[in-house]
Amino acid sequence: MSLAADLRWLDLAATTAARGHGLVAPNPPVGCAIVSPEGSCIALAHHRRCGDLHAEAAALQQAGDVTGATAYVTLEPCTHTGRTGPCSSALIDAGIARVVIGCLDPNPEAGGGVDALQHAGIRVDIIDHTTSRDLCAPHRRRCVDGRPWVRCKWAQTIDGYLATRTGHSQWISNATSRRQVHRERGRVDALLTGIGTVLQDDCRLTVRDVPARRTPMRIVIDRDLRTPIDSQLVATIDQATLLLITRSSADANRRSALIEAGAQIADFPVHADGRFDLDAVLRHLWTQHDVAELMVEAGPKLMGALLRDQLIDEAAVYIAPHMLGDGAAMPPLTGMESNRLDQSPRFRLLGTHQKAGDVLVRYILD
Repeated sequence: MSLAADLRWLDLAATTAARGHGLVAPNPPVGCAIVSPEGSCIALAHHRRCGDLHAEAAALQQAGDVTGATAYVTLEPCTHTGRTGPCSSALIDAGIARVVIGCLDPNPEAGGGVDALQHAGIRVDIIDHTTSRDLCAPHRRRCVDGRPWVRCKWAQTIDGYLATRTGHSQWISNATSRRQVHRERGRVDALLTGIGTVLQDDCRLTVRDVPARRTPMRIVIDRDLRTPIDSQLVATIDQATLLLITRSSADANRRSALIEAGAQIADFPVHADGRFDLDAVLRHLWTQHDVAELMVEAGPKLMGALLRDQLIDEAAVYIAPHMLGDGAAMPPLTGMESNRLDQSPRFRLLGTHQKAGDVLVRYILD
């Protein structure tokens, strides 16, 4: 087939793979399309849930006889036996003639599918498919850097402010956008905010009024354990875990009261400037709490610190039809000094979506 045809089938496999977002973690979403020698699709499947059949095995189960067919897979077929058997072996045993791969697997324990397939005499073509690569990006971040994928979410006015100079921000975005935010909360492992947001908004950070694919842990960067005992975060501990990131010298009485209320507490050293090593915090979340994907809903200081430490992987920005025109209003991020545009982190546009008057703009680190 032509490159254009290969890309179309990979696009279809990737669109199908996205259905598994929020259900397959810590595995990446994967899709597979099997195309007959005559060029018709005979199976289309995705990895539905962690522990279920992988996309290739599910597609083979649908397809029946695949002799001479081509399998289009967004991620290199695995070679290891985990909850399921190796997908490369399943493709070989089924009689697939060709495999087109959109992204190589960065996990050394699962990789090697290309070699296994080629050794069995199957033609393998690896195509640098942007959508497949984007689907795998959170998985690559964990495998290569040992930390979760970090998505910062905020709502802003057209002229780029989170709130007025007095801190008033409810509501910049509309009800449709807010409902989608809750849906996205229910597809990640954890939500991160700072103590300033907790004190300002008395937020719950729970998933409400939408079906949730997972219940995210709530995490607060709270150096001095100022989270109020009577806050909504503490009151809803029975609905979702609350983890407070603090320092060992934080007030012992407040520590005891918060632990008694059900909060978990993790101590981290503080730099001379009073900041935590956020990279160390993120690594802890992955290794100790299985946080694979993290959504940040915070104020400008915490999001600015994440940007400064080059820890933002994705930005989801809701732009609402308001303009403040006030230089003293609250921007989304602070704490960076950039004299030149080419010295700032560069992001690539993933897509835009209209939300009943708001516009969601999504970017990924380029």
